Amino acid sequence: MSRLLHTAITERANARPEGRAILMQDGGLTYGELEVASNRLARMLRELDCRRGDRVALLMPKAPAAIAGLIGVLKADAAYVPLDPSGPPTRLARILETCDCHSILASGKTATLLRETLACANLERRPLVGWLDGAAPQAQPAPAFTAADLDSLPATTPASVNRDTDLAHILFTSGSTGVPKGVMITHYSVMRLLEWATGYFGICAADRASQHAPLHFDISTFDIFATLGAGAELHLIPPALNLLPHKLAQLMRRSRLTQWFSVPSVLNLMAKFDAVEQGDFPELRRVLWAGEVLPTPTLIHWMRRLPHARFTNLYGPTETTIVSSHYTVPHCPASWQEPVPIGSACAGEELLILDSTMRPVAPGETGDLYIRGVGLSPGYWRDPKKTDGVFLPYRTAAGSEERIYRTGDLARVGTDGLIYFAGRRDYQIKSRGYRIELGEIETALNALPELRESAVVAVQSEGFEGWMICCAYVPVRGHSLDPQHVRRSLARVLPGYMLPAHWMRCDALPRNANGKTDRPVLRRRFLEAKRAPSEAGARAASISGRL
Repeated sequence: MSRLLHTAITERANARPEGRAILMQDGGLTYGELEVASNRLARMLRELDCRRGDRVALLMPKAPAAIAGLIGVLKADAAYVPLDPSGPPTRLARILETCDCHSILASGKTATLLRETLACANLERRPLVGWLDGAAPQAQPAPAFTAADLDSLPATTPASVNRDTDLAHILFTSGSTGVPKGVMITHYSVMRLLEWATGYFGICAADRASQHAPLHFDISTFDIFATLGAGAELHLIPPALNLLPHKLAQLMRRSRLTQWFSVPSVLNLMAKFDAVEQGDFPELRRVLWAGEVLPTPTLIHWMRRLPHARFTNLYGPTETTIVSSHYTVPHCPASWQEPVPIGSACAGEELLILDSTMRPVAPGETGDLYIRGVGLSPGYWRDPKKTDGVFLPYRTAAGSEERIYRTGDLARVGTDGLIYFAGRRDYQIKSRGYRIELGEIETALNALPELRESAVVAVQSEGFEGWMICCAYVPVRGHSLDPQHVRRSLARVLPGYMLPAHWMRCDALPRNANGKTDRPVLRRRFLEAKRAPSEAGARAASISGRL
């Protein structure tokens, strides 16, 4: 019998129904309550003719009801499609058009967004709507069922016909054409990751783990199913705290977390605002990050403050199921210039560094990073062209042919045998005849103590330089740094041809739905400033100087 994502959660509920499962502020669910809520939702979806493999969208703010909702979808043998409740209606409409969802589960203050999204969407069949908290709003669309309708349904676990090769969810990432790409993720690939992670980290029922990422970001899959599958406590982090580092620290102390997992920008913000005290969070055993490069100075700050914790860098694109490699830092780096590797492949995975002819590069040389193994997605939902463009056939040394995924990242193998991230292929530019890796400039910027955060983007130039290097930065609170000062500091560690030519001082860098720096928005701002500097100066994120 296939092992499915929700199976272990049901086992935990049967063994210890009174155990605390999900906590958020003053509310939460025990394992028994979570089991009943998800079982009843699954039965309702089946009564409404939701079949194996159907897609069910979730337009819900992060809350215990949302976690119960996605587990209920899986128990109905369907696949969940998490939507960003802060996203624009037009983008959500494109996702609904692509997925052809059977139904949409909604809650919280999403009624207006749901109405606007459905109005934008060109759908052959309008999905049913289920309202999962409190009284349903009076406005259209009228729900097919509400939370109150679930109370009369049987609370027992419905039988499942799904196999582990069936889809668990579809996660939409940005597409270069402006149309989101739906990455298909199976039960099997997530289960294989959880098997490795549970053993490697020693995740157990005594853990109290954070759930920081939004539900439409792949890290949330790890948080939810690794924690609940172990019978541990899942602590949902309210999105409102993302820009309040001292409040985040207070929550970590109050919740006595044993595991923290977030994107690096959160750790960077907490370090820059000095929110972490020496010896803080005494019960915190693990600090994990993924999604972006964590600046080494930030890592040094955290490791010095929390010598009792274990720090692990996790790497992996959504297309390879969250995590493909890992590196637990053995000791605090001696210098901010010491790079942190992405490490070694997780069990069942392999990272390949290949040249343009698809042959392995020599150790120490930089090449294109490919991944093969148990985490590979089947591809993009209903988009074979995009799938075939990055999921490629590869002949192994043994002569067999397997699928590999082209990440778009560059990497190299160090003298220590570990793999080091060397930037994005699309972050590498040529300016004035020099080949420049934008990530190297960002690393140097992030080491400057006067800056809270920074980002470097390139904008195509009509001049001889080919590309213009542009830097957006946020000073540490209390500093009003002009670009000349930042440039002089940067010039101490970088050659002149790598110094940005255009600068933008911001109150905060723009973030996308996954909490990462929104580089397309920054590029657009620099282009707008180039065309109409007087208008750009009126924005909150104003141009402070041009060198």
